[in-house]
Formats: sequence, C-alpha cells, structure tokens
Amino acid sequence: MKKGTPVLPTKNKSLGSSQEKILDRAEKDFEEFKKTHTFRFPTWLYGPAKGKLFKVEVEDCPRFGDKAFVEFDSARTAFLSIDMQVDFCGPKGYVDVMGYDLGLTSAAIKSIMYVMHTIRNGTDIKIIHTREGHLPDLSDAPYNKVLRSKIIGNGVGIGNIPEGGLGRLLVRGEKNWDIIDDLYPREGEYVIDKAGKGAFGQSNLPLILKNLGITHLVMTGITTDVCVHTIMREANDYGYWCTLLKDGTGATDYSNYQAAIKQIKMQGGVFGWVSDSAKFVKAVTTAFNEGNERAK
Repeated sequence: MKKGTPVLPTKNKSLGSSQEKILDRAEKDFEEFKKTHTFRFPTWLYGPAKGKLFKVEVEDCPRFGDKAFVEFDSARTAFLSIDMQVDFCGPKGYVDVMGYDLGLTSAAIKSIMYVMHTIRNGTDIKIIHTREGHLPDLSDAPYNKVLRSKIIGNGVGIGNIPEGGLGRLLVRGEKNWDIIDDLYPREGEYVIDKAGKGAFGQSNLPLILKNLGITHLVMTGITTDVCVHTIMREANDYGYWCTLLKDGTGATDYSNYQAAIKQIKMQGGVFGWVSDSAKFVKAVTTAFNEGNERAK
C-alpha cells in the first residue's frame, strides 16, 4: 500500500443497514464534492425537496482561500436571529452597563434586517428569534452568573435596574429584555426564551425544529463568541447544517468576533460554514424569482 493511501473501514456486521448506507453515501458524496465543491441537499436522507433549492457560497472551505457551496431546501431552512435584545445592543441594557462598545453588537442589525426582509417577502423559510433572560425571582439564574454580572457591572448586575435604566437587567418581561424594534418578531414567527447561552438544553427549540422538519440553520445575532457560538455548536452536534452570516453577528470585543469566525472555518467547517448576507440574499432571491418566472 502506498504511503498516504486512506484506509477504509471494513464492514461491521453489527451496524444496521441504515448506518451502512450513511457511510457509503459519505464516500460517494465526497467524490461528488471534489467535482462540484457543493454540499448538496441530501434528498436520499431527508426526502425530496419541499421548497426551493438554492445554493449559498461559503468562504474558506474546505481550506482557507477555497470556496464552496451549501445547498438548502427553503422549506426545511430556519433563519435564527439570536438575542437581538436591548440588553445586548441597546442603551442602558446589560452590555452597556458592563461598559462595552454597543457599536460592536449593534453592527449586526442592518444585515439582519436585510435578510429578514428578503425572507418575509414571499419565501417559506422560517424565522426564529431567541431571547436570553431569567424569571423575575431569578430562580433559574446560577449564583456564579449573578455574582460575575455584579462584579463587572460595579454592583449592578442581573436583576438590578441601572441608573436611568428601562428595567431589571436580563429579566423576562422587562423592556430592556425584549427584542429591539427594528428586528421585532412578526405574526407567524417563532420566539424562543432561554435562561442560558445555549438553546438546545435550555428551551423548546429542539422540539420546534423537529416539528417544523428543519435540517438547515442560517445563524445571526449576538454575541458571536457566546450565545451564537454555543447554539451553533449544539446544533452541529445534533446534525443540523449550520451557516453563519458573518456580517449579521457581532461581539463585545472585535478580536473575539474574529476568533469565533475563524474557529468555525477550521477543519473544513468544524461547526458549519461562514457566508454573508449579500451571498445569502442573492441565492434566495435568484431561486424564488426563477420559480416565479416559471409559474407565469
């Protein structure tokens, strides 16, 4: 055997036929990817497309400097706007009280608005919003989280009202806890409330995704290195195909934002892929416009 030749696993008789099929398809689709540079929507796994198929260009995949494409079924795609709350990108909110630059977190707003406008304009892509916050009695807030918040806020932390503030920080029902007006959910969209950074162990998001038949997630929101990264890692472990729109996210520290983006791209996309709002909107608009032309 030549040096560097990959050693393929031998057939394991204990594996079920479905698992053997997955391993066989991985080999076949690897060969196909070398020709097309596309992660095609696996109809063999999920069934025929229910909506429009569209391909989004992703960057630095599988290696830095390369580009590839991810194919989506619109009916099985959900757009996540994560924690775009006053507490994280508005005056007198939690991030503002901690002393960070709101310009870094609010920078994501315009790109998210752009994408949501496109999605809302006649597509079947689902929109899901998340909010982080705690019960009024803080019974779901860990002691160490509360303590750290008071220290960084110089005595004003989770559950407190800052001077001139809108309400108690990160407490459900308060004005500062809610989603900003520019990105506020519309009728028919989903809102997930969670007590922690993640959503798969802290909310009903997994059940909603399952019931909607979602396979692919398009992720935006704040902050890149905390809640967005946590949810993306969780979703990836559950087998969801995740793509982050890099201009639709931000962090309280720009170097953390850059590092979080790079981490996603490592190992050919260890948690998923990275694209941007312009590429995503172009792909969606092209697919739906072509469909409308054919329907005439």
